[in-house]
Amino acid sequence: MAFLSSRKHEMVVPSRALPGRGTPVLEPGAHFVLHSPIGGPFPEGSERAVFGLGCFWGAERIFWQAEGVFTTAAGYSGGFTSNPTYEEVCSGRTGHAEVVLVVFDPDRTSYATMLQHFFESHDPTQYMRQGNDVGTQYRSAIYTFSAAQRDGAVATRDRYAKLLAQAGLGAPTTEIAEAGPFYYAEEYHQQYLAKNPSGYCGLGGTGVSCPVGVVGGGEPG
Repeated sequence: MAFLSSRKHEMVVPSRALPGRGTPVLEPGAHFVLHSPIGGPFPEGSERAVFGLGCFWGAERIFWQAEGVFTTAAGYSGGFTSNPTYEEVCSGRTGHAEVVLVVFDPDRTSYATMLQHFFESHDPTQYMRQGNDVGTQYRSAIYTFSAAQRDGAVATRDRYAKLLAQAGLGAPTTEIAEAGPFYYAEEYHQQYLAKNPSGYCGLGGTGVSCPVGVVGGGEPG
């Protein structure tokens, strides 16, 4: 069992990743809660963000409830397999994280505020897991669309790390990388907790407040 457990924390190498497919597993439609398109078109001037903070059911709810958010979607990013299925992602052989795409209005909110929601809503000190959800798909991750987003994410993570240390907690393990392809998850994952209010949510923060406004920014969606 120890061997199997350790393997759950190991990222697959590209040569061993599943090949995937050319056809998406979802044709994006309307958001179940916000009634906005989850696949676009998005409003002119809107900005995108992609976050991985454990199981995307609870993660997506955090962001669709946030002020200034136009739409959200559950999906997969950060890996190697094209158009993966949920089962493939859970196998650990795609390299993807479960993530949330967030499209927001920068006149009503900011990327810095999105980072605050991200860091306060999960435990970034856990490595390749969130609570009882263990595996590379549950890693803490930020995928950025611009240099401003990258700088904001790094500065916020580093400042938050000091606050976590002061609280006697470990260092954040959050991956920060340039955004690659975002693959929409299957229909039943989209806005799951709105459709299933008593459904599972394994997210839990550290209780440490995250600073806002260190550096922020994005680019039009």
